[in-house]
Order: sequence, then structure tokens, then C-alpha cells
Amino acid sequence: MIGRTHIAGIFGAAKARIFALFGGPARLQVIAVLALVLALDGVDKGTLSAVSDQLKHAFHIGNTEIGLLFSAVSFIGTAATLPMGILADRLPRRIVLMVAIALWVAAMAISGTATSYTYLLVTRLFLGATTAAAWPCVASLTGDFFPARERAGIYGWILAGELIGSGIGFFIAGQVESFSTWRWSFYVMAALTLLPIWAIRRYLPEPERGSQSWLRPGERDAQAAARPHQRDRPQPSDAAAGVSKLQETVRAADIEPRKELVLHHDPTHRSIWWVMGYLLKLPTYTLVIAASALAYYFFSGVRAFAMIYVTEHYHISSSSASAIVLVAGIGGLIGTVAGGRVAERLLQRGVLSARIVVPAIALFLSVPFLAGGVWVADIGLGIALLTIGAFLMAAAVAPIDAARLDIIVPHLWGRGEAGRMALRSAFEGGAPLLFGAVSGWLGGGQTGLMWTFLIMLIPMLMAGSLAWPARRTYPRDVATAAASVAAIAQNRR
Repeated sequence: MIGRTHIAGIFGAAKARIFALFGGPARLQVIAVLALVLALDGVDKGTLSAVSDQLKHAFHIGNTEIGLLFSAVSFIGTAATLPMGILADRLPRRIVLMVAIALWVAAMAISGTATSYTYLLVTRLFLGATTAAAWPCVASLTGDFFPARERAGIYGWILAGELIGSGIGFFIAGQVESFSTWRWSFYVMAALTLLPIWAIRRYLPEPERGSQSWLRPGERDAQAAARPHQRDRPQPSDAAAGVSKLQETVRAADIEPRKELVLHHDPTHRSIWWVMGYLLKLPTYTLVIAASALAYYFFSGVRAFAMIYVTEHYHISSSSASAIVLVAGIGGLIGTVAGGRVAERLLQRGVLSARIVVPAIALFLSVPFLAGGVWVADIGLGIALLTIGAFLMAAAVAPIDAARLDIIVPHLWGRGEAGRMALRSAFEGGAPLLFGAVSGWLGGGQTGLMWTFLIMLIPMLMAGSLAWPARRTYPRDVATAAASVAAIAQNRR
């Protein structure tokens, strides 16, 4: 019989291994909170997708109207993201997040009271405005908490939150819908999403901007790390050291910065239009945000109609379909983490453009697996192919997001991410509408959706085609960011 001491030893060893995997208790704490924030958008879209069939019957609408419910959030997010990026660069980011999430919870609960399609659509507009704060704040905080050499791997864990949120939305809403109405799916999710507000207030400190390595490996208390009387705050020289491994590799390769784009003064108070004009002059930024937007375009369209397609294609119930979608989501979750870790391993071995090469290859490879999964009628083979495709598609996300931070000076992280999210939101907003309309033109039902999914894989190929040439521009843009950090620090003295 196993004694209590033995069980305690097993749990203690498991706890130590988990802490070692994430770099200590404080890092695990911050990663979990940031992942929880990103989970909100996934929860919303997963919930809506899970109840979409009920909504079609309740409000007598079709695929195009369902697509508009998804698109409304993204289009409003497109407009709201840039102002939120300004707030992320100028105000305490944890406060911005708490206020935005509180408004999100209220909007989610009100969605459950909708008595008409128009009523529901209006509540979706408020959700779009509040979710716009998440990505700029999370990107900026990630850059300040963790050094550049670890960022792709860390990002993998944080971005997993979005997929976990989608899975939770699909699964819980699908189960609730099986014994109650679609309204209770929204109410349950609104109640669950009160958790991030408490978690941010309790477990997320506000790091100094530009620190880039606030949480050292092995740190045990994130809150104590944020108190200046308990530890030395990182100085500008320390901030530069936070990206030293990546920068040293660039310098060792004798890569020159783009001198005309080296910043010499703090750009914190520059206008959003100046910032976007500057960032779009960086070739890598333009290429990676376009590639990312195209990949999310496909993901957004599939997510909107996944439940409808799976139930009709395999002739199964909504609760069974939610379990299938969850399996594919787990594949995506594993891929998100694995992609970041593979890119970090290659970077450590001297592959300077690993954070570009890994996403480009993963995007290309995902297409045949996703196409096969959509096409085949056998449920077992279809799930297997879709899961592998989701793994590969998700493997591109963390490295490319980390690469984007590598080429932007810390003072512009919030607005830089806002620019990326504005483009992504525009593409995400158009995807459900276009998927719904095209499926109708192609005959409607699961056959129309099947051909729509296959046609819309073309943007995935385009995404890989855009990411691949960025491997040549990335090193020089990293050198430009490094030179800007050094020049700004020098002029502050």
C-alpha cells in the first residue's frame, strides 16, 4: 500500500519538474495569468461556434448571419485595437486588462438575454471593443517579463491560452447546449471569465517598461520581484543584456542595422500614425504580420463553422462534435508549445532565422493534412488528419510572434502589436462572412462548407510564401532594434 509520504514525494517531484519546465514558480504564475487573458477571445468564439446551430433555429438565420456574429467582434476590434495599443504603451497594463475584462464579462452575460438577432449582434459589438485590449497588453508584458532568447518558447505557453479558451468554449458550451438552451452557454461562460480579473489583481505585477528580463529563472515570488526595495530594478544596460544572446549572434555575423531606421530618442509619446509608418518600413514586420493575418483568416473561418460542418459531415450530435473539435484543438495546443520550443532549440544551435523558418515550413506542411481532414468521410482518419494539420498550423504562431518582438524596440511593443492585431482582426472579421457566403454559393450544407474550407486553404499557402522571404530580412531588422535600444539608452544618460 502506498503511504502518504510516498504520495507526497511523487507530488513534490512532479511539482519540481513543472517549475523547472517553466523556469520557476514566479514564471509559471505569470505565464498562466497571461494565457488566461488570451483565453477570453477563444472562449467567446468557441462558445458562439458551439451554439451556432441553435442560433440558426432560434432566430431563423443562415450561415452568412452566423458569420456576421463572428465578424462583428473582429471588425470592432480592428477599430479599437490601435487606441488600446496606445493605452498599453502609456498606462499600467494590468489596470487596462482588468477594466477591459470586466466590460467583457458584462457584454457576455447580456448576450445571453438577446431576444432577436439584431440584439445579439449589438452585444457582439461591445465584446469586440473590450477584447481589443488583450493582445497589445500581453505582448508588451511578455517582452518585459522575459528575455528575447527565451521568448518563442515562453510565447508558446502563453498563446496556448487562446486555443485552450476555444476548446473550453466548444466543450462546455456544447455540453450545456445538450441539456439547456444556448442562453445558458453565455451565462456560464460569463461567470467563468470573472476568474481572470481576480488572477490579474492577485498574481500579475506591473514590470518596468523596457526591462526585458524582469523574471529571472528560479524566481519564486513575482510580486516581490516587482517591489523595488526587495530587488534591484533592471537598468538600461540590463535591458540590453536581456536580448544579448540574439544580438550577439547578429553581431557575430557582421550584420549591419538599417541606419536610417535606428531610433535615437524615446518614441513612447509618438503618435500611432508615426509608429505604424515607422514599423511598416521594417520589411520583416510587414511580411510577418501579413503571414500571420492570412493564417488567422483561415483559422477564424474554420472555427466559425466547425461545429456545423462536423455534425453534418459525420452525422453526429453537437455534444459528440464538440469532443471531436476538442481533440483537434489539443493537437493545436501541443503544436503551439512545440513550435516555440523547436525554434528556440534551432536558435541555440546558431540558426539565426529559426523564428521565421519554423513558421514558414509549418504553414506549408499544414495544408495537405488539413485538406485531407476536410475531404475524407471516415471519422477516425478525418480526426487524425485534422489534428496533425492543427498541430502544424499552430506550430507557426509562437515563433512568429516572438520574432515580431525581436525587431521592435520595447517602447513600441504595445502599438506594434496593435497594428498587427488591427490587420488580423480585419482578416478575421472578413473570414466568417466570406466563408458563409461562399458556402451558400457552392450549394450550402456540409458540401458547400467542405469546398469552402478547401478553397480557403489557398491563403495558408500564401502565408507560408510571405513568411519564407522574411528569413533574409529578419537578422538586419533585429540589428536595427538592438542599435535603437542602445542609442536611446545612451541619450538618456
